[in-house]
Amino acid sequence: MLFDTVKSLIAKQLKADESTITRETRLVEDLNADSANVMVMIMDLEDQFGIMVEDDQIMKMKTVGDVVDYIDSHK
Repeated sequence: MLFDTVKSLIAKQLKADESTITRETRLVEDLNADSANVMVMIMDLEDQFGIMVEDDQIMKMKTVGDVVDYIDSHK
């Protein structure tokens, strides 16, 4: 399932407890991601799913659900 794959990648990248991540989990506020973390995470997701994420879209991704929805609509 897409959400589980994304959740696993995000947890690994941000050294977060995967069991605490939901679609509503906020990348910055809840997972303490900074801009460098987010960029690396996006690059990993691009590689994993064979997509390209435009820079202006990255700033719109506030929650894990936002990331999942973006990937789902662009793969």
